[in-house]
Amino acid sequence: MKHIIHTIIHLQYALKKVFNQWRYVGFALVLLGAISCSDFVEVDAPKNNLTSETVFKDAATVKSALANIYVKMRDQSMVSGRNGLSTAMGIYSDELDYYLFDVSNTQLNQHSVLASNGLLANWWSSAFTIIYAANDIIKGVENSVSLSPDEKADFKGQALFIRGYMHSLLVALYGDIPYITTTNYIANNKVSRIPIDIVYQNIIADVKEAVSLLKNDVATGERVIPNRATANALLARMYLYTENWELAEAIASKVISNYALETDVNKVFLKNSSSTIWQFKPNGISDRNTYEANQFVIRFIPGQAFSLSEKLLNSFEVGDTRQIAWVGSKTSSDGLTTLFFANKYKAIFNVTESLEYAILFRVEEQYLIRAEARAHLGNIAESQTDLNTIRNRAGLANTIASTKETLLTEILNERFVEFFTEQGQRWFDLKRTEEARNELAPIKSNWKDTHVLLPIPETEIEVNPNLKPQNMGY
Repeated sequence: MKHIIHTIIHLQYALKKVFNQWRYVGFALVLLGAISCSDFVEVDAPKNNLTSETVFKDAATVKSALANIYVKMRDQSMVSGRNGLSTAMGIYSDELDYYLFDVSNTQLNQHSVLASNGLLANWWSSAFTIIYAANDIIKGVENSVSLSPDEKADFKGQALFIRGYMHSLLVALYGDIPYITTTNYIANNKVSRIPIDIVYQNIIADVKEAVSLLKNDVATGERVIPNRATANALLARMYLYTENWELAEAIASKVISNYALETDVNKVFLKNSSSTIWQFKPNGISDRNTYEANQFVIRFIPGQAFSLSEKLLNSFEVGDTRQIAWVGSKTSSDGLTTLFFANKYKAIFNVTESLEYAILFRVEEQYLIRAEARAHLGNIAESQTDLNTIRNRAGLANTIASTKETLLTEILNERFVEFFTEQGQRWFDLKRTEEARNELAPIKSNWKDTHVLLPIPETEIEVNPNLKPQNMGY
């Protein structure tokens, strides 16, 4: 069965033939517009299909189209707390144990992933759906004669950030990928993969332009709409991933200057945490709380899906307050089994609005990006200072690491205990530092070195043979 992106493309083409007097607005309004976003921003979603001329004549309607993209990301994409990176790459790496029987998750947990894996196919298709919608926004605001210059800059900046962000996740998971910058469905249907380093160049170019367009660096409000600091946070991450240490340090410093580190680990995942850079608000109707809490908090044994791995639990130092605040436990009714779970998000099935939103970027990452960059640059004392900022908040003493090598080892472990079950960060860290084999081969009996990349979904290759060759090992 052809997956959703191509189905919608062909539907769009057919509608153009029938209604050739309209430029049909693509995924941003057709696919995403069916989802109500009034709880995401104070704008109602478009109620029906509109021409681009109508959509991009009114700022409120463009805001609604962007909000629909964020809703799609929150509810259905790889960054969703539902079956997204936090769970799937947690079981693929060394954060989580998995107990249920879903085929896609079992393959990931056992490192027996097939190119037919349905979850990975969904991640790919939803990511490019979102990218297409972002491209539609970019094109529409560029051609608009009704929006003000400030409105055009903000809307385009958000869309460029989205495009760069989704590509950054795709390239980290799949390696060589296409970089889609148009709404030309015929060209996109024949696109080829490009080398990883070129993908990162494109991401950085998009995000740098987003930084130049997004005007607000101030950490205010609910922080559900990306601002300049959000784009800079992604930019610092990309410079870290591409080993541009000087720029990683410089950009992380810009972000840190605009955010106050939350001093109480018990408050880090509350919706008003001062550390939060960007987060998703629960929809407040069918789900008043985060998807993450529903996924991770164990309510019954048996019946649980995930628990924290023994390796993760053993990585906490004695006295680390994060282990108390962010790790929960559940014992079976017979008293024979106790399992530990991620308790960062605690609220489940509340009848009132949740006090927690799902965080995608927080300033703690920027401290550890800067610490790592400074270690590589030989700035040992400054690297120690950044690392100690995170350690001290967790009730730990200053680091005793005093060389580049020992600091990098400790920073990697600090990232493990700070960002566990957060958007696959542990997996991405193991992959980029070339530690995946060392850490996973001893605990994953099916480990192969080719597992640092996931397979390109076979459904995509069937539709577009230009995506060949398949990644090695699949």
